[in-house]
Amino acid sequence: MPKTDIKNRDDILRLVTQFYTKVRADDVLGSFFNKRIKDWDTHLDQMTTFWESSLFLKTKYYGDPVAAHVKLDAEYNNGITELHFGLWLNLWFQTIDELFEGDYARNAKRRARKMGSFLYLSIFEARC
Repeated sequence: MPKTDIKNRDDILRLVTQFYTKVRADDVLGSFFNKRIKDWDTHLDQMTTFWESSLFLKTKYYGDPVAAHVKLDAEYNNGITELHFGLWLNLWFQTIDELFEGDYARNAKRRARKMGSFLYLSIFEARC
C-alpha cells in the first residue's frame, strides 16, 4: 500500500495511536506512561489535538506540556534523561515512516525534535 502524507485528524489519530502502542510496550518508556496515564482514550484524544494544532494550525491545544513533564520528572526523582527523549523520538520517527511520507510527515518529525529538546531543557531548568 503506497504511503500518503498526513492529511487530517484521522491520520493524526492513527499515528498517535500506533505510536503510543509502541511506547506502552517499550521496556524503558512504558513504565513512565503506563503508571501515569489511566485514561488512554482521553490521552490519545489530547495528543491528537496537540498534533493537529501543531501541524495544521486549525485547532487550539489548551494543555501545558512543560508543567506535565516537569511534574513527572519530579515524581521520578529527576529521573527523566536525554535517553528517554531519544527513545521517544526514535519511536515517533519510526511510526511516521511506517505510515506516512510527505511534507507534513517531515514537519511532524521536525516539530517533535524541537519539542523534545525544549521539554528536556525545561525539565533541566526546573531542577535548579
